[in-house]
Amino acid sequence: MLKKKDIIFENLYRKFSPYLSAAKERGDWKNTAKLIKQGSNKIVEIIKESGLRGRGGAGFSTGMKWSFMPKKKSREHYLVINADEGEPGTCKDRDIIRNEPHKLIEGCLLSGYAIQSNTCYIYIRGEFGEEIEILNKAIEEAYKHGLIGLNACGTGWRFDIHLHLGAGAYICGEETALIESIEGKKGQPRLKPPFPANVGLFGCPTTVNNVETIAVIPTILRRGASWFSSLGKPNNTGSKIFCISGHVNRPCNVEEELGVPLKTLIQKYAGDVIGGWDNLLAVIPGGSSVPLLPKEICESISMDFDSLKEAGSGLGTAGVIVMNKQTDIVSAIRRLSEFYKHESCGQCTPCREGTGWLMRMMKKIELGDFIPEDLEMLENVTKQIEGHTICALGDAAAWPIQGLLRHFKNEVLLRSKKHYVA
Repeated sequence: MLKKKDIIFENLYRKFSPYLSAAKERGDWKNTAKLIKQGSNKIVEIIKESGLRGRGGAGFSTGMKWSFMPKKKSREHYLVINADEGEPGTCKDRDIIRNEPHKLIEGCLLSGYAIQSNTCYIYIRGEFGEEIEILNKAIEEAYKHGLIGLNACGTGWRFDIHLHLGAGAYICGEETALIESIEGKKGQPRLKPPFPANVGLFGCPTTVNNVETIAVIPTILRRGASWFSSLGKPNNTGSKIFCISGHVNRPCNVEEELGVPLKTLIQKYAGDVIGGWDNLLAVIPGGSSVPLLPKEICESISMDFDSLKEAGSGLGTAGVIVMNKQTDIVSAIRRLSEFYKHESCGQCTPCREGTGWLMRMMKKIELGDFIPEDLEMLENVTKQIEGHTICALGDAAAWPIQGLLRHFKNEVLLRSKKHYVA
């Protein structure tokens, strides 16, 4: 369990002002110039040693990702922050922006220096009206007090931040589609290679990181890699914001150590399942794109990247969606299939054609208009989509259905008008 002294996001519930004076009282912008003077290589090494893995869903080593940037700066380097939070069940980044914007801005400066970038773009979802207003004001404060700009924190390092508003396309959460959107083009993922570290924004080396990933950087650099790596579990270090929603008595965001039991998250912080723990049907543990887990697995599963992968699901964004026994599980997954069909950019044939087919098939299953052989075909189609697209949206459309068929196949079969049972 995370101790009070180890909490990074002290203002997650906005007990205090999100702006500069209150942020400084919480320790933000303390000795930032000293942290920068360690040098970019040292900063990258500290983040590698901390074991920080990206908090946007993929869980890739942040320090390793930074190290892919060219060591010699022959072209402009860019840092891009992904604040286009569109994953159903996930609402952590907007809370960071709303309540702790200076942690993000300071993290941008330190991360930008680490990859030798003088320019940062924060790509934020255009619907986040309050968050955009707060972040704009916080950026203005940082410029006014010399924390960023021509002489950031008095270090002689120039660092500028630009806020770029997206138009609500889920696909722009994919890093190369996000880059395309900033460039003024249609938000469609790029073929890789080349990767953004070689050819990214405006054809220059670029690193794209999630809001939460960047917001924890200043605290790690102040408190040290060993402190951060002492939290959580091996290869799953540090704390994480978990978004708990659905059929719980107190939906909430909470910061806890990686590896915390799912049952503890739901019962301690979210006030338990509506109707009690015995009324639990299933949980989607990492945002809508990962396979669900039935109650028997939820009894003992730990919330970290590796444990959830072994259980056939994933941590993803740590958006915990709780479903009790009053849930029509087929209707819930059908609704998700509609979402992914709607958000497909249409660039890849398996995704463009497959997501529509999955949606229509799920509608037929919801109505009971199917035979058992249809379920086998449905599963085969998900596997033909999975891993065969430019980005992971095809996987995201396939995995919820795979989870349904893996754990609730008999329940699905009972919906058939002929009532076949396996």
